[in-house]
Amino acid sequence: MPLHRSSSYSSDSNSDAAAEVTPVFALKQLVARLHREQNKIQDLLSSLGFALRSFNNLNQFLELIPLMATRVTDADGSALVLLKPNGQVKLEQLHCQDSAQGTQIRNAIETAARQVVEIGAKKSQSLPENSSELEIAEAQRQDKKLTLLDEQINQYLGADIQLFGTPILVKQDERGRLYVFSRDPEYSWTETRQKLVRLVADQTAVAIANDELTVELRKKERLDRELEIGAEIQQRLLPRQCPTIPGIELAARCKPANRVGGDYYDFIPTHPDWQRTLQSEDAKTKGDGQKFPSALSSWNLGTIQNPNCKIQKKRWGIVIGDVMGKGVPAGLIMTMTRGMLRAEVLNGHSPARILQHLNQVMYADLENSHRFVTLFYSEYDLNSQILHYSNAAHNPPFLWQAATRKVMRLDTAGMLIGLDVDSQYEDAQVQLAPGDTLIYYTDGLTEAANTNGDRFDEENLIYAFERACQRCTGAPAILDYLFEEVLKFIGPGNRNGDDMTLVVMQVQPS
Repeated sequence: MPLHRSSSYSSDSNSDAAAEVTPVFALKQLVARLHREQNKIQDLLSSLGFALRSFNNLNQFLELIPLMATRVTDADGSALVLLKPNGQVKLEQLHCQDSAQGTQIRNAIETAARQVVEIGAKKSQSLPENSSELEIAEAQRQDKKLTLLDEQINQYLGADIQLFGTPILVKQDERGRLYVFSRDPEYSWTETRQKLVRLVADQTAVAIANDELTVELRKKERLDRELEIGAEIQQRLLPRQCPTIPGIELAARCKPANRVGGDYYDFIPTHPDWQRTLQSEDAKTKGDGQKFPSALSSWNLGTIQNPNCKIQKKRWGIVIGDVMGKGVPAGLIMTMTRGMLRAEVLNGHSPARILQHLNQVMYADLENSHRFVTLFYSEYDLNSQILHYSNAAHNPPFLWQAATRKVMRLDTAGMLIGLDVDSQYEDAQVQLAPGDTLIYYTDGLTEAANTNGDRFDEENLIYAFERACQRCTGAPAILDYLFEEVLKFIGPGNRNGDDMTLVVMQVQPS
């Protein structure tokens, strides 16, 4: 009996122990399950973060988003809906464990997206004709589209699907929606699940923002490379140094506002084969060497001593120009202008005829590019000390005459290169003397503005030029003085908005 009693007592004790252990065991199981779920969520989110750091292709990353959102929330599926650059709604990615359900979800989202686009178009068309831009923009706002999309998707899916959607925000701008859904009637969108979906959406937004930054960076890199190439071409085409010409001293400087500018200057030696021309014309006049042929006008006589000798002294072309516009296109037009002008100079025509031919040749290209060129071309005769010139609407150079100590403007009538194919230009000339100084410049100097918006203007340039000629010795010193005056006027730290080019020519004593 005691055994029996003992046995009975033992059985009762085990029963009581089992009753006491069961709740604890259940709690342990619950904690273990929660721990496993927590670890799973952490692993999934860690994988998502790794993908964000590692993937270079945005589309590859977006493919993971619905899968990750579904797994971290234990839902049936998820859909990523984004907005195209034109504002249209598109289904970017979809994940669903049930293929039949996935097809239904896809059809519902695509139908809702089309409906949203149609409704938005009707609202825009229904606005009065005198509607303001603000009203039109308000009717086309993305957040309104996405809110309407939520309503349409809920309508098409029905009440039996537990749906939760959260926005994809890139710089506070809604770029899409992340939807997660379940058909389980016992499924509920707890605060924790909503936070997890928002976390995945935030990672998606970061990926989109990073991709856009990468695209912009690549564009900038390509542009920087193009600018580097353009700047290198321009620097190679501009004279590296001023030529040494007997009887005159030259100094020049180009200071682009950007890396590539549209200002242009050049020094061009002219070497027409007068001897061949003279022999040809002499044959026509049956050897009359005492009478110059009619084809050789006074324009050509400054370099020739007699019909049977070679050129004793040369002419030098000095040119300055400005292409309307800045950057690489202006630099390319400047390059084209330089090449064509150098070729034209070799024909030995007068400055006006050179500008006329240049305008005719470049007209079609300049018209298509909607750009024009201002150009001042001059030729200095080293023998006669006469400067022949013609102007195509460029800023007229200034001449400081040492004898009178006054400044005069060198100008002729003429239109922009590329404005009218039939433009006519005028020739003019001026006799120079030792000590006379010329400055060729672009409008970047006269239009240089200070912090108050005041411009340096032509009057200030003339005044600074007069002082430079009286105080400075030599063309380089005058050049430095004028640039210093302009930069002083602009003020420290204030950047000029246009290219500045200056060429100084000074006649030396014989």
